[in-house]
Amino acid sequence: MELADVFSHYGSSYLACHRLPSRILKVINSIVQCRTAALGGHIDRCDTCGHEQHFYNSCRNRHCPKCGGLARERWLLARKEHILPVVYFHTVFTIPDTLNHLALHNQRLIYNMLFKAGSETLLTLGKDDRHLGAQIGVIATLHTWGQNLTDHPHLHCIVTGGGLSKDEKWWKYPRQLKSGNDFFVHVNVLSDLFKKKFLSYMNEAYNAGKLKRKDEPYFESEADYRKFKNDLYKRKWITYCKQPFSGADSVLEYLGRYVYRVAISNRRLIKLEGGKVLFRWRDYRDGKQKIMRLEAHEFIRRFLLHVLPSGFCRVRYYGILASRNIKTKLRLGKKLLNVRLEKAAETLSWKELFFKLTGRDLSICPICQTGRMVMLPLTHSPP
Repeated sequence: MELADVFSHYGSSYLACHRLPSRILKVINSIVQCRTAALGGHIDRCDTCGHEQHFYNSCRNRHCPKCGGLARERWLLARKEHILPVVYFHTVFTIPDTLNHLALHNQRLIYNMLFKAGSETLLTLGKDDRHLGAQIGVIATLHTWGQNLTDHPHLHCIVTGGGLSKDEKWWKYPRQLKSGNDFFVHVNVLSDLFKKKFLSYMNEAYNAGKLKRKDEPYFESEADYRKFKNDLYKRKWITYCKQPFSGADSVLEYLGRYVYRVAISNRRLIKLEGGKVLFRWRDYRDGKQKIMRLEAHEFIRRFLLHVLPSGFCRVRYYGILASRNIKTKLRLGKKLLNVRLEKAAETLSWKELFFKLTGRDLSICPICQTGRMVMLPLTHSPP
């Protein structure tokens, strides 16, 4: 049972009832064609015993649950060079559900606001002498879904435990680390500043006429907008900090799970039954894993809510982890923390990376164990 099976069985009937933009049609086609003859492939043939293996190409679409494994591992290898021997914190910024509909009609705009407000909140409070008084590093990842595939835009942030002092002469640790798992800023302070920054950017977008619904203004009148904004000001925005990571390995493990995640993985899917899709989900209200049954068209609708705008970057780096600071401030931080500076990791081919991860050499014949697998073009479909 795979996501491609759902689109293969019910994609045509769904498209007959809904007009979708070309970028979403491309995602559907990519998922259906991934690792099939439609995308071509190659044959590996043993030069000794003649054993053949057929391989079809991946679609490499970032929304496809079958793709991204090696890309994730390659990304993690690069991140190892940027991990410091300090405690890392995990913070999550969530916008109220009343903003979800606005976000769906203005994805690029609202998601950029979420990144900007969340990162600026952390960097601003990090530099504040009342909290830390240092330059921190942040890796931010956008997720737009909940476990049941409903729209739930939120920002996961990995934050360095401490940062460069303002004079850049020493590494400054959070005071609260001595007393347990607290972040260097109280969660209420985070939530309040995040709300103010986000609504400030939303106000700028409204005044510039950027909040749209199919090329029409999203709000019918200025009074409607003011009421909407005032209701958001009154609400408590959910921002929370999880327990800090125990070390560099746990940081990388978390990043590997979250950064290249798609809305739903194939392993959560159970079966198609009577026009319904059955999948596992975790209900965070009681912490239990449950089975959800959705009509196939509703399942497709929910999945497509999470197709990002073309070219939208869902992982971003700030502070001393920003690309412009890697060779300066991050390098200085390593020196202050007595981290040995090493050469950048070599670029591995996909077969070399596969061998590094699994210990399995794909160039050796799996049958005779002595021959070499020679790549040949795939001129016909295998039986």
